[in-house]
Amino acid sequence: MAKVKAVTNKKPLNLLDATTANNLKLSIKKFPIVGIGASAGGFEAMELFFRNFPGGFGIAFVVIQHLHPTNKGMLPELLQRTTSMKVQQVTDGLLIEPENVYVIPPNKNMSVLNGVLHLFAPAQPRGLRLPIDIFFVSLAQDRKEGSIGIIFSGMGNDGNMGIKAIKENNGIVLVQDPATAKFNPMPSSATQAVHADAVAAAEELPDQLLKLLQHAQPVLKIETSEIFEQKDLDKIVILLRQQSGNDFSQYKKNTLMRRVERRKIVHQIDKLSNYVRFCQENPGELAILFKEMLIGVTNFFRDTAVWDKFKDTILPDLLNELPEGYTLRAWVPGCSTGEEAFSLAIIFKEVLQKNKKRRNLHLQIFATDIDADAIEIARRGFFASTITENVSKGRIQQFFLQEANGYRISPAIREMVVFATQSVIKDPPFTKLDILTCRNMLIYMEVELQKNIIALFNYSLNAGGIMLLGSAESLGTSTNGFGVLDEKLKFFQKILSPSFTHSRELIDFPSSFSASKRQAQTIIDTSTMSVNIQAAADQILLQQFAPSSVLVNDKGDIVYITGHTGKYLEPAAGKANFNIYAMAKDGLRQLLPGAFRQAMQSLAPVNLKDIAIGSKDTVIYADIIVQRIESPASIKGMILVVFTDITKKQFIAKKSSKNEQEPTLQVKELETRLNRSFEELRNTREEMQTSQEELKSTNEEFQSTNEELQSTNEELTTSKEEMQSLNEELQTVNTELQTRVADFVHANNDMKNLLNSTEIATLFLDKQLNIRRYTEEIIKIFKLRSTDIGRPFTDLVTDMQYANMETDALQVLKTLVPIENTITASNERWFTVRIMPYRTLDDHIDGVVFTFFNITLFKKLEIELKTVNEELKQKKAIIQASEKHFRRLFEAAKEGILLLDADTGKITNVNPFLVELLGYSKEVFLEKFIWEIGLFKDIVQNKEKFAELQQKELVEYNDLPLETIDNRTISVAFISNVYEVNNKKHIQCFIRENVKLNIEKKQDVQ
Repeated sequence: MAKVKAVTNKKPLNLLDATTANNLKLSIKKFPIVGIGASAGGFEAMELFFRNFPGGFGIAFVVIQHLHPTNKGMLPELLQRTTSMKVQQVTDGLLIEPENVYVIPPNKNMSVLNGVLHLFAPAQPRGLRLPIDIFFVSLAQDRKEGSIGIIFSGMGNDGNMGIKAIKENNGIVLVQDPATAKFNPMPSSATQAVHADAVAAAEELPDQLLKLLQHAQPVLKIETSEIFEQKDLDKIVILLRQQSGNDFSQYKKNTLMRRVERRKIVHQIDKLSNYVRFCQENPGELAILFKEMLIGVTNFFRDTAVWDKFKDTILPDLLNELPEGYTLRAWVPGCSTGEEAFSLAIIFKEVLQKNKKRRNLHLQIFATDIDADAIEIARRGFFASTITENVSKGRIQQFFLQEANGYRISPAIREMVVFATQSVIKDPPFTKLDILTCRNMLIYMEVELQKNIIALFNYSLNAGGIMLLGSAESLGTSTNGFGVLDEKLKFFQKILSPSFTHSRELIDFPSSFSASKRQAQTIIDTSTMSVNIQAAADQILLQQFAPSSVLVNDKGDIVYITGHTGKYLEPAAGKANFNIYAMAKDGLRQLLPGAFRQAMQSLAPVNLKDIAIGSKDTVIYADIIVQRIESPASIKGMILVVFTDITKKQFIAKKSSKNEQEPTLQVKELETRLNRSFEELRNTREEMQTSQEELKSTNEEFQSTNEELQSTNEELTTSKEEMQSLNEELQTVNTELQTRVADFVHANNDMKNLLNSTEIATLFLDKQLNIRRYTEEIIKIFKLRSTDIGRPFTDLVTDMQYANMETDALQVLKTLVPIENTITASNERWFTVRIMPYRTLDDHIDGVVFTFFNITLFKKLEIELKTVNEELKQKKAIIQASEKHFRRLFEAAKEGILLLDADTGKITNVNPFLVELLGYSKEVFLEKFIWEIGLFKDIVQNKEKFAELQQKELVEYNDLPLETIDNRTISVAFISNVYEVNNKKHIQCFIRENVKLNIEKKQDVQ
């Protein structure tokens, strides 16, 4: 099949825009629904498919896979990793929405109705379930031409019936290339069942699906398309007629154009005229298009109600009116692969068995179709095991023979049906019919052709004959000559002969066209061969002087002839047959079988004397030698028959010399023949008696063995079907588990790297305190190797000084309460050991976990910190003592002391002497800037003046006047110095009263 190029434009195709919806009167819910069928090995194919599907096209996918009934499906989680669309497992009554992937749950069958998914409990036993067929058929019925089916890798042939139903409704079918499938039986059987629209590798199918969907709307708009060109379609019909001999000119144009459009899409041809040219240049394309035109969708007992009516009413009423020994004639035009014809034969057998009169009635069915391949399949009478969906177990046992890969129709049913290739339009019909079933063939034809074919059927049926049409077909305006038995089920009965008008219409059927065939010219090699003189002389001697002879194989087929054997052998009438038994003349024909048996049993030649050959008027006499050849090796085992002529005079002389009193030559000849016959009969009887005894014994053994084998075969067949189903389910589960194992491996690697990156020594133990796992850091504490996994951890050599390690571990297992201890180890190391219970995901205790945190550095820092603290305590005590001493001096000083913040100039403290000297309260000074105190305006007039105190280590002013609270002015000496405490600068100001000066001032005041 030609490959479809990949779609390069990944933008949404806007398949269901508003204009299209209005023109086609489609519901907004009619978005594409793609059914995906897969079995064993299908997960890998689906992964490739969804990874390469871009999404954003408004498509919904429904995945049907053979799943183990009791296994919890992991498929949704696994597929979710491959696609951005939402993946979910189906629940009953779930509405399908675009851009979603729906997965069938285990142990369920699924159907769709009006875009809603419905789940059913499987009615069939494991091994006989066909969930893909069930869903695909329902999808085809629900979405009609909008149904899409994809078949991926798998065992068996589940899905064949479903894709046939999709094809019948003009849907799209895609199949994974069997060469790329992990298990190819399912894709292979799918490609044999229908002509798929695309067959490609799983990763290529998304592009091909989008390509087909992109062209789906133009196909749907054929009837209103402005670019539709009738003349180009007529040219294709002419080419098909020349190629196949079948005329499609009166088939429905819409159906015809759909098939042509699909082929155009496959070859990416834009114009119909270009496709006409392509067909002219590629005759093989016409063969494929012809196959596309044939919709061979059928199955056993299609439409159960129709066959129930046939069995219960129609056929019994018809048989009751027939005479004894009557043979009914039935015609099934458009029989496809024969299911319809065999169904009719089975119903007839069942009606006969049910009939109490048990009359000697027979049925001869003529089943025809224009598809030679379908007829060839029907003639074989072999069907896949999927027919159990439509054929009951009782019918399977009674009318079918079970074989390795399916069922073969029983000889009793097969003999009732004659299959032939025939066109209803151009070939002569079968006549004098009692039953005619033509279902779902007329719907593809134009009204005029339907009318002509109905008239043809009327002509073919006997008066009272039954005609059955398809559920979507009717008589239309051609009701003349038919009565309605059941309008709903489409049963009709011939009541009148066709009118003269109809007869004239039958004469106007199109002429027969035969496909042109090119005969290959046989080229004869006329090259000159070298002549061997001796070989030529030997050949002349053989032809002229040697007796006539024939070389045959063990079956009697003539291999080589020497001389003239026309007197003894002659070709038999009919089809050419070069077997000596068929060509031997009278007199010789009866003797050869016995002579051949004797020659094959011994090396001695068998001599037949005085044999009369021919009829009475042309009798000749001959001696015959029959000899088995032992050498050369090239002809070993063959038989040489040599003829020696005897003249009539010689024959008479022989007889006269033996006995002169013989009455006549004729009597002696008869006596000779009789004696020879007696001898042959005796030998034959002896051989037959021996063979009969051996055969009786062998037959008894075979009967016993056959019964055992039949019983064993039934058991093995049942087991095989169950095992095949189980194998597919296990393949699916195995694929899921492999993916899950890969996830666990990744998670395990991540966890290992995480644990190692923390550099925390961790030891995992089971309930028996045996080592389960450890991190690399633990090796620095315990003498561990990889071979120690599974050993009791108490056997290990450790640097830990932890005598109660085992006791604490057992206590944690018992109480489930974690224990944490600080333990020393060799080389002055310290560890915090934490023992916790090991909990599984389902909250079961399955051991303990030791974690060892190295706290050596913290311990060392702790010791150092203790030393530092001790030193600080000592220094603090000294400082506190110094501070206490300083405070005493500060408070007891007999001169004023003012303390300033060197950075800001704020007053931080004053001593009691200064407060008493000036008479102001302490609160007046504290937390104020020195230049804000009016008393010191002569000392520090502003911030710039204060900078002098900040920058100079010692500042001294004498005879500065200060005003006290009682308005007295005193003279003081001001000395300031800068000092630093705890990296912070302070200014200490000393104010000493100048007593002498103040006394003089007091006296002046007085």
